[in-house]
Amino acid sequence: MTRILLIDDEEQIRSTIGALLRASGYEVSTAPDGKAGVSLFQRERHDLVITDVLMPGMGGAEVIAALRRLQPGLKIIASYGGGLVAGSDSVATAQSLGADRLLVKPFTLDELRAAIAAALSTPGGERPGA
Repeated sequence: MTRILLIDDEEQIRSTIGALLRASGYEVSTAPDGKAGVSLFQRERHDLVITDVLMPGMGGAEVIAALRRLQPGLKIIASYGGGLVAGSDSVATAQSLGADRLLVKPFTLDELRAAIAAALSTPGGERPGA
């Protein structure tokens, strides 16, 4: 079973997305912030991480960099509210953050599933468009 770590500072998002992912057959762990997420990742193996970009304290870019140091080929999806880099190319944004994929909130369950499938099908460590 694919293990996903979901890192987001909004409890409602963690709860809702976590439930949807579990219902889709994934094993899901959640963390309320970047520091807790990195700490949890160090203790437990995960196949994929979905992290919010804009969080207090350790933001998504820092989380992604820390996770890449721990496991360079880890599959990572970054999510953000859209205002961060509005109008920019999502692949370029994902690459600049160090993520394999990017989801702009609000996203649909189908978009989430597609991003997970695409990230998991990307060969180890490759970035989109690389």
